[in-house]
Amino acid sequence: MADDLTGVDGAELERRVELLRERMRPLEQDLAALRGERDVLLTEIRRRRRLAERTSRAELKASMREGELLSVAELVAGSDSGSLDDYVYNLKTGGQVRLGFPGSRSQTLTFTDGVKIANASDLADAAQLYAAGWELGSPGRPGVRVHFPGTRQERLVPADEVYARPGERGTG
Repeated sequence: MADDLTGVDGAELERRVELLRERMRPLEQDLAALRGERDVLLTEIRRRRRLAERTSRAELKASMREGELLSVAELVAGSDSGSLDDYVYNLKTGGQVRLGFPGSRSQTLTFTDGVKIANASDLADAAQLYAAGWELGSPGRPGVRVHFPGTRQERLVPADEVYARPGERGTG
């Protein structure tokens, strides 16, 4: 179709366009049908993924209620070494969170003695501060600062509402 179209009559151009549209119509119908089939399959994939996530979250919440998982407060009180990254942290609602501020490379816990604050970058630091009588949180604001992975959204949550379970590094 590399013809020189400058010498072609306007009516002839219109006729050629109409012929092309006629040839394209069945292809567009087939393409629309294929897109519909694809969308049905993608919907089923999303449904199964959401069902798996809902089931996993329900199992996690059941483990929390049954006392199978330690809260962050219990983890700090009962540990004297290890990395905070050895664990995966979840709110009592089941949502996964990371400890500390959004954007930080490593997870941290903040402790206070009522006036000063100190950050613990691992469980050994946390155990040392806890043994010295420091509490999780900052002056006048007890709790654990958490953020949702991949977001800038953060909250201060009571330490008994954040649960720890061994992560991939912690199980190997």
